[in-house]
Amino acid sequence: MFLHTWHPHPLIATLGGLQLHWYGLLLAVAALVGIGVIGLTSRRYQLDQNRLFDLALIVLVAGFIGARLYHVLNEWTYYQTHATEIWKVWNGGLALHGGLIAGLIALIGLTKRWKLDTWLIADISAPAFALAQAIGRWGNYFNQELFGKPTARPWGIPIDIVNRPSAYITQSYFHPTFLYESLGLMVIAALLWWMHRRRWKKTPSTSRFGAIALTYLILAAALRITIETIRVDRTPIIGGLRLPILVGFIIMVVAVGILATRFRRSHAN
Repeated sequence: MFLHTWHPHPLIATLGGLQLHWYGLLLAVAALVGIGVIGLTSRRYQLDQNRLFDLALIVLVAGFIGARLYHVLNEWTYYQTHATEIWKVWNGGLALHGGLIAGLIALIGLTKRWKLDTWLIADISAPAFALAQAIGRWGNYFNQELFGKPTARPWGIPIDIVNRPSAYITQSYFHPTFLYESLGLMVIAALLWWMHRRRWKKTPSTSRFGAIALTYLILAAALRITIETIRVDRTPIIGGLRLPILVGFIIMVVAVGILATRFRRSHAN
């Protein structure tokens, strides 16, 4: 199988002394796809395309910074003695939860300032964000990072000895958790797009805006929690749980609570 036999390398080529990396290329593709999906979805809601493009770009940058900052803080014991590595994002190290938090803060602030419906914009952004994540996850493959436990399955990926945890130094093949999460996010993106299509066929109530974004948060958090149970990378442990699992549970509970509240209000109206 392709994943089982090919040893990936983060470097693509060197052009005029400039190193090109798979990770950076994937991030660029993910960003372009995400912005494209936002533009395609927003047309059905008759929104200002230029304003939405500006918003998407700013939220994208905020999410990128938040994802990197979250990762650096989690690995501060390493980065405090390797400060120059903080800027080398092409080597990996973007945390989903950090990107979500920073992106949401930027989205809420901008929609309030520009007098846009925050929940509607969040709904429009949800499938784009899920699809962009699905593409970006492949960067973990090329950087040989964030893989799962050892496996003898034919789809196991080879990991160089220098990138293996000491507990698995004699193992060669590991679960491609990036692939599991990428496929799961593609399914979530398709579901969110289907929810938009159903909404377009009828006159949506503004009180129901937010259902798509909250569904994304719930499903993405559940997916991440599941994936975390087989990952072997180092991460803070709180109360016996890996930090991403704890944060995922918090996101799920909050999103379910908000979704239930909004739909009770919608039903009452």
